[in-house]
Amino acid sequence: MSANAKARGSFTSRVVKWALAAGLFVGCVWVPRVQAQVSPASSGSAAAGQWQIVDSENHPIKRYENAYVCVGEKFYLVGGRYERPVQVFSSTDNRWTTASAPPFQMHHFQAVELGGLIYVLGAFTENYPREKGIPNVYIYDPAMDAWKKGPEIPEARRRGAAGAVVYRRKIYVVGGIVGGHGAHAKCKAWLDEFDPATGKWTELPDAPHVRDHFQAAVVGDKLYAAGGRDSGGVGNFFAQTITEVGVYDFLTGKWSTLPAKLPTGRAAPAVAVLGNEIIVMGGESAQPDAHRDTEAFEVTTNTWRKLAPMVQGRHGTQAIVWKRRIYIAAGSKTRGEAEIDSQEVFSTSTD
Repeated sequence: MSANAKARGSFTSRVVKWALAAGLFVGCVWVPRVQAQVSPASSGSAAAGQWQIVDSENHPIKRYENAYVCVGEKFYLVGGRYERPVQVFSSTDNRWTTASAPPFQMHHFQAVELGGLIYVLGAFTENYPREKGIPNVYIYDPAMDAWKKGPEIPEARRRGAAGAVVYRRKIYVVGGIVGGHGAHAKCKAWLDEFDPATGKWTELPDAPHVRDHFQAAVVGDKLYAAGGRDSGGVGNFFAQTITEVGVYDFLTGKWSTLPAKLPTGRAAPAVAVLGNEIIVMGGESAQPDAHRDTEAFEVTTNTWRKLAPMVQGRHGTQAIVWKRRIYIAAGSKTRGEAEIDSQEVFSTSTD
C-alpha cells in the first residue's frame, strides 16, 4: 500500500470515528451533518448543550419574520417579508427545495401544524410601519403543495406578531399588535380560540400583559407566553421588551404571572419545548446585533438556566424540535433587517 493510500485510510478512519462520536448516525438515521462552527456553553458544562451550523447541500432564500414548522420528516420555511415562497428542508437527503408561494405577503407569525397541515393566523401583511392583520386563516397542505383560504378572522381580532399554539386540536392565538409598528399601533393582551373543525372563533380572557413579537408554548395543560415587547409605544420600541412570563391554565381558564422573569429581555425570539423545559433562543432588543442567548425555563421548578449561546444571533424566525434536537433557520442577524440563510441545531448531552 502506498503512503498516500495509508494516509487516506487513516483519515477515513478518523472521520468515521468522529461521526460516530458526534452522533451523526442515530440508529440507521442520518442526522443532517454540521459544520465545525460550534458554540458550547461558556461555563463548559456539557449538560448545557451546544449549537452547530447545519452543513446542508444548499441554502434557502434569505428571509426573516417567517415561520418554521416540522411536518413528518420535513421542515418548512413559510412566509417572511417580501413574498417568499415555501422552502422545504429534507432531513433525509439534507437538501432544500422550493415549493409554492403564499397567495400574498405573510410575515410576523408563529405557524402551527395540525393534522399534517400548516396554519397561518395572527400574521401581518403589507409593509412597515403600517402592516395589517391578515383577514383569513390560511392553510398550507404540504402533501399537495397547495394553499387554501380558510375561515375569516373576526375583524375586531385581526392582528400580527402574535403567538400561536395547538392544544387538543384547537389553535390558540395570544397577544399581538394592531396597526403595525409605532405610536399609531396598539399592542394587545388578547387570547382567542380557533376551532379548525368548525371555523368558530371564541374570545377568552385577556393575558395579564400586552406583548407582541414573541412565541408561545404549551407544556401539559398550560400555555406560556415569554419574551416580546410593546411595539406600539412612543420612542424606541426595540427597548420596550417584556420580561414577565404569562401562564394560561386551560383547565381553569385563568391567567397568572410567574415570579421568575425571563432573564434576558428580548423580542422576536424563537421558542421550543424539550421535556419540561421551554427554550427561548435568539431575539431582538436595543443592542445592534441579534441575541445569541439561549435560556431554558423548567416548568416544574419554575427556574431558569442558561444554555449554550447560538452560533449566529438571529431573530424573527421560528424553531422546531425533531428527534430531541432544536433546529432554527433564517431570521435576521441584526436589529431590524439583515436576512440570513443559515440553519443551526441545538443538542444536549443526553441526546
